[in-house]
Amino acid sequence: MDLKLTNKVAIVLAASKGLGKAIATTLSAEGAKVIIGSRDKNEQDKTAAEIRQLTGNEVIAMPIDMSKGEEIEAFIKKAGEAFGRIDILLNNAGGPPFDKFENINDEQWQKAFDLNLLSMARTSRLVLPYMKTAGGGRIINIISGSVKSVLANSVLSTAMRMGVVGMAKMMADEFGPYNITVNNVAPGLILTDRIKHTFPKDADLEKVMHEKATSIPLGRIGKPEEFAALVAFLASGQASYISGTTIQVDGGANRAIF
Repeated sequence: MDLKLTNKVAIVLAASKGLGKAIATTLSAEGAKVIIGSRDKNEQDKTAAEIRQLTGNEVIAMPIDMSKGEEIEAFIKKAGEAFGRIDILLNNAGGPPFDKFENINDEQWQKAFDLNLLSMARTSRLVLPYMKTAGGGRIINIISGSVKSVLANSVLSTAMRMGVVGMAKMMADEFGPYNITVNNVAPGLILTDRIKHTFPKDADLEKVMHEKATSIPLGRIGKPEEFAALVAFLASGQASYISGTTIQVDGGANRAIF
């Protein structure tokens, strides 16, 4: 299947590692010109070089702190100037801390809002003129399975991700006439370094993975490239009639019907 991504310009945020890196790699392999952003300049420069070597396509790395509005504005402006257009925006940011509701203070609420909700509103607003000029575009938000099912101690993540779901619905409605689709993708248990760091130290990796997979119908933890494959499809010309949706990639772990 031709995803029609050749020479499309894609911004992938929080892309120096994990899901963001897998998505940037997949989009680049499909022919897109990728601009990656993260706070760790050294790590993202290394990632950009790896993707270039693997795919042979252009990859630009630019540092950005997604919690700071002035940095987001400068980043999007520079990204738009790099190739003269923006076709795809992959909104992604590290998750807020887990804790019980009663332990979370105002400062933590504000940080979660700035990083996990307001940042996505800012980037989406700023790329809109570029996508309108290009005659269409794709906005894809990485959120969390907590929007579909209760996840213990995830009140910050759940509150902000639910806000993103509502915002994406409104954006899909408003941006549809411009041929811009807006969708959310919710990962389940995907084997990234962040997940590995939650495993007990010195534990048998295979044993821990097996134990964590017991509640997943497919019987295993997902791979980042499997998650990235769905994102690439939603970013493609083939997904032009999908908008306003939230899709889970969790091996069937969520038993909710809706």
